[in-house]
Amino acid sequence: MRVPALQACWPELQLSAGLARWDAPDMDMAQRSARIAAVALALRERQAIPGWRDEAFACEHPVADPCAERGEPLFALERAAFRFFGLMSRAVHINGFLPGARLLCGRRALSKATDPGRLDNLAAGGVPVGEDFLACAQRELWEEAGVPMALSASLKPRGQLRSTRMTPEGLHDEVLHVYSLVLPPGFVASNRDGEVSEFLSLDLETLAQRLAQDEFSVDAAAVTAWGLMHDERRDDLLA
Repeated sequence: MRVPALQACWPELQLSAGLARWDAPDMDMAQRSARIAAVALALRERQAIPGWRDEAFACEHPVADPCAERGEPLFALERAAFRFFGLMSRAVHINGFLPGARLLCGRRALSKATDPGRLDNLAAGGVPVGEDFLACAQRELWEEAGVPMALSASLKPRGQLRSTRMTPEGLHDEVLHVYSLVLPPGFVASNRDGEVSEFLSLDLETLAQRLAQDEFSVDAAAVTAWGLMHDERRDDLLA
């Protein structure tokens, strides 16, 4: 399905031996973005790209270690098209730690385009064009969990993971920028954007059971485990 659709919607794309090549040396970022946006819209009309969000991610020039550095942005593209084209994106994920060695986790709304109904971190979201990681994390915390800026100012960066897997929509390839946030006693999360159906305060035993039962999204499970793996991260549980 993908090859015929690409050939019809993007005639200048060169397809050979399983590889795709697009030569656009005379285009700047805005021109490249406009061209590939037109292709993505045409693919959407063919039902090849589901879950359209009207939100753009940046496609970066490849670098040796995208967890350690960012490549130069090549073009902006609707986020729902990234899996179709197999492009790498970036996201922020925040583990929320409550007193008593508990994690506060959200459940994704059934209306979500990806992983509806699955458990998630306190907040998470893709990084759109023009927003830095910390600003994105603070915005997602407010929209998804009602965390005010005065509290999210104490966010701690906890490293990066790269998540790669095949999905029905195509290749999921995303660098996850992990943060931790120690929440005060009595904190009550409140979703504001309709993307979270409930919040659960989980002790470590229950958390392990939910992880083993595959109740979390793949990326949220990885971030949760990452948040508990190392000494500097376990300190968040004891704060």
